Amino acid sequence: MAQAQGKVEEITFFSESLQEDLTLMIYLPSTFSPLYKYTLLIAQDGRDYYTLGRTPRVLEELLSEENIEQTIFVGIPYKSVEDRRQKYHPEGAQRDQYVRFLAHELVPFLDERFPTLQMGKARALIGDSLGATVSLTAALTYPHTFGKVIMQSPYVDESVLEQVKQSEHVSLLDLYHIIGTEETAVSTTDGKVQDFLEPNRSLHTLMQEKNYSVFYEEFAGNHTWKYWQKDLKRALEMMLKN
Repeated sequence: MAQAQGKVEEITFFSESLQEDLTLMIYLPSTFSPLYKYTLLIAQDGRDYYTLGRTPRVLEELLSEENIEQTIFVGIPYKSVEDRRQKYHPEGAQRDQYVRFLAHELVPFLDERFPTLQMGKARALIGDSLGATVSLTAALTYPHTFGKVIMQSPYVDESVLEQVKQSEHVSLLDLYHIIGTEETAVSTTDGKVQDFLEPNRSLHTLMQEKNYSVFYEEFAGNHTWKYWQKDLKRALEMMLKN
């Protein structure tokens, strides 16, 4: 039997914080009804999570199995590699404005437009690599707004570790964190080659010390969508569970 398909709406959203137009790819599941209240799943690298991650298909499968909450999926595509770096990297010139956009502009817009649950634990951020990093940053900055984060192979540096170390709202967050054992020489967008594995281990150790609610796993693989896509069903099932 063919899997049911929901509706994708692509809209242009002007951000006051960033002073630019952003694209939002909004997926309403096939069972969408204004009578339900919906969890939000918000993805950085939004187009990648549609095309490479096949997220709508995974969501429909989980919804048909009644394994997850009713969920609206929102993908935010980046415009270019440089645009992505400026918004997602801890040292990116637009990082703070982008995080502010997520909390102060995007969430109110979605809450007004759709029947959402309107609480932190009903909003999950997801991203891979730098997208995972900025998702964590947003949740640490606005823990009452974003209560769940799915991190697939995040970029971790000293500033990320310091933000985790300084965070005071540990009990408000549920985290999902994976990293590949072959991610020891990752080519980054600034032309460098970096070890992602050890910094991620340091991040996990720190999160354990601070008693974060976190699922952590090291998978046998590298820094590619081949592994992130395979992981997606489990990640969504764990973090959006019914």
